[in-house]
Amino acid sequence: MATSRSSSEENGAPVVANTAWLPHWRCNIIALLLMLVFLVCCMAYRMSRVHQLNLDLTAEAEAETRLQSIYKLQWAIGKYQKDLVELQRERLREQKILELLKIGVKQAQKAQQEAVRNTPKISLPPTLLPNSLPQKMNTVSTGIAASCAMHNCFDHSRCSLTSGFPVYLYDPDEHNIQRTGYDIDGFLKTTLKQTLGYNAHIVRDPTQACIYLVLVGEALLEQDLLRNNRYAASHTHHCPIDMQKLYNLPYWGGDGRNHVLLNLARRDLCSRRTNALLQQNTMRAIVVQSAFELDQFRPRYDLIVPPILGPPGGDVWQECASMVPARRKYLLSFQGEMRPKTDPQGSNPLDDFILEHLTDMSKGPTQDQFELQFQCVPATEQQEVDSVSDWTLCGSDSSRKQLLKDSTFALILPPLNGRVASTLMLARLYEALRSGAVPVILGADELRLPYAETLDWRRAALLMPKARITELHFLLQAVQDADLLLLRRQGRLIWERYLSSVQATVDTVIASLRDRLGIPPRPVPPVVAQRVFNNTFAPLKAKIRLTILPEEFLGPMEPPYPSPTFRRNYTILRMQSKEAWNDWVDPFYMYPQLPFDPALPSDAKFIGSYTEFRPIGKGIGGAGKEFSEALGGNYPKEQFTIVILTYEREPVLCGLLRRLYGLPYLHKVVVVWNSRKLPRIELLWPEIGVPVDVVRGPRNSLNNRFLPLDVIETEAVLSVDDDVQIGQDEIVFGFRVWREHRDRIVGLPGRYHAWDVDSSKWRYNHSCSCELSMVLTGAAFLHKYYMYLYTYHLPQAIREKVDEFMNCEDIAMNFLVSHITRRPPVKITSRWNFRRRGMKAALSQRAKHLQNRNKCINFFSQVFGYTPLLNTQYRAESVLFKTRIPHDKQKCFKYI
Repeated sequence: MATSRSSSEENGAPVVANTAWLPHWRCNIIALLLMLVFLVCCMAYRMSRVHQLNLDLTAEAEAETRLQSIYKLQWAIGKYQKDLVELQRERLREQKILELLKIGVKQAQKAQQEAVRNTPKISLPPTLLPNSLPQKMNTVSTGIAASCAMHNCFDHSRCSLTSGFPVYLYDPDEHNIQRTGYDIDGFLKTTLKQTLGYNAHIVRDPTQACIYLVLVGEALLEQDLLRNNRYAASHTHHCPIDMQKLYNLPYWGGDGRNHVLLNLARRDLCSRRTNALLQQNTMRAIVVQSAFELDQFRPRYDLIVPPILGPPGGDVWQECASMVPARRKYLLSFQGEMRPKTDPQGSNPLDDFILEHLTDMSKGPTQDQFELQFQCVPATEQQEVDSVSDWTLCGSDSSRKQLLKDSTFALILPPLNGRVASTLMLARLYEALRSGAVPVILGADELRLPYAETLDWRRAALLMPKARITELHFLLQAVQDADLLLLRRQGRLIWERYLSSVQATVDTVIASLRDRLGIPPRPVPPVVAQRVFNNTFAPLKAKIRLTILPEEFLGPMEPPYPSPTFRRNYTILRMQSKEAWNDWVDPFYMYPQLPFDPALPSDAKFIGSYTEFRPIGKGIGGAGKEFSEALGGNYPKEQFTIVILTYEREPVLCGLLRRLYGLPYLHKVVVVWNSRKLPRIELLWPEIGVPVDVVRGPRNSLNNRFLPLDVIETEAVLSVDDDVQIGQDEIVFGFRVWREHRDRIVGLPGRYHAWDVDSSKWRYNHSCSCELSMVLTGAAFLHKYYMYLYTYHLPQAIREKVDEFMNCEDIAMNFLVSHITRRPPVKITSRWNFRRRGMKAALSQRAKHLQNRNKCINFFSQVFGYTPLLNTQYRAESVLFKTRIPHDKQKCFKYI
């Protein structure tokens, strides 16, 4: 087409328009328009989508903002809900505290009411002493002196009940009442003065004295004193005492009232001078000696004492034989000879028959062995010219001791007719008790034994009339091992406490006279605590705030209440004198309280004697809720003291103190600081709601755990190691159990002594067992009375062994309590071992810890003469433990 157009124009020919293309162009235009419309629609759609997206993004942003607002609101609501829960807990905590305070207020109000209407508390009264010398009275005749008794020959006005029984000693060096050529045995003179110097009853002012002691013997010839011959001969027959010198004593008062004449035998046991006051007018003076004639002895006025054959004082356990086995080589033994054989009093046919029967019995057809010798072979005693006829001692002291250690029973024959006591007879009694041979006293119904007013000799010896000599063998065979060991144990107690030494004899004479007058003994001296912090320094305190409520209510918070002291000081030795002399074997001191004090009958708590009792549910009883609000039990309300022994472990100690915060019935905490290095000044001591007394031990010794410190004001003492983990519920439960077993050790960790068959020795065993015999004092309750006994009466050798090993004080306390009570300890709860803190520093982790404890048990058994530990096969749990109870009731303890 293009080619043709170009050709025509070049030729000049006319041009005609060609319209054939228009339809196609129109189609293109329409297509273009359609495309434009499509593009416009697309653009419009895209614009609408963009707008929609913008709207969506805006909505999402608004939704995100609203969501964030919702989250913030929910977080605020959660916080407020948490605060509300905390406030509710705080309200419950405050309500519980308020309930505790209400219970405490009720307890305080009841205590105030009791204080108003109760009788005054009995305590140590002021001492009432005389203030003048005895008045001069007329002398009395021998007839009046022979009929003397306490009601007609003793001046009670000088010995008031509150006097404390003051005693004055005439110095034997200044007031010598011996005849020319005689003098007092130097050992007795010196030792007596020293021993009485330790006695709490001695006074220096004669105007204050209740009684006056005069040492009149043992009187020896001066040449015998120079030769120091125990069995020196004497050729004099008159009384060595110058009676006129006696009457001229400055405080004799004309008739000798309230004077005590001490004629103590030691060297010349066969001499007539052992009864130097025979046929002498002693007027109203009390005679104390070992030999008396029947018509001379004034019952319940004069006093019979054995001869002094022991040391001045101190430990005497080395002199004793072991108490076991019960049966020894010889069933019965006797060594002696009647000297002089010719006696003006003559012989008794019954005595001759007795000797014949004893000889036949020893030679008869029996498996029992006897060692009966009625003649000394060879003769070992030098015979005095002025000796009185009696069964003299054969052999030496060591040979007699060996024979008695091999004898189950020791025969003691009485002196000849007309004598109620003789020095040689009492010397035999002394030696038999020392060696553990049970005395068989023939003719006991005709005799008077030492301190018979207070000592029950039936518990330590077999007392037989002469007429039963034919039944002697049968009776000895009938004594069972348990009874035999009881007799032997009681005999050793009597020997150790009353006969063994000069100090024991002097103390017993004074205690016997005081007991006769009904005067209480002196109070036992406590150990004065030496506080670490003095009055000029106040240690830093750290307050404790409970963040978690206790799981259970264990008891009300009470004001401090120390245990009442000396309530029975005028009644205990009147009502329980026999127990004090024969069971507790300690009549020499008065204690603030005793674990043996009696309990009132149940109805007395509500009728007439209801003060200071806290019965559960006011007497109605109840389950856990009522139980936790009152102490209950058989004894009045009381609290306990915790004693913690520690050594430079301040963080461990403070951790234990913090765990004691809010502990019910806690009176005080006493921390015994066993180190010379004082606690850090910057140390923060937790404030636990009760006083915390930090005292310093005299030296680094485990014996300090049991010091009877004056700051301990309660009967109940909880002894705790500083690294022991123990719950408050366990402590409160232990306290409640101890109140029912006040004379025993009550605690958590049980141990036992096991017998090693191979070595025939005891071994300390800490493995789990169905039997136990000890409760360790690392977490145990005990009575303060035993702390006095541990410190003052336990043999010194045991405390020295504790210091040597730095171990075993808990074993020693278990030995002591079981020895006194003859009962095992009481274990509480199921825990057998401690969970401790600071184990690396614990003494129990030392290499020879168990070996030393094995040695301790065997050594303590040797000192006591037997092993007093007893086995027990039960432990104490609360009454409702594992008992199904109604859902509306609580158990006594949640986990115990």
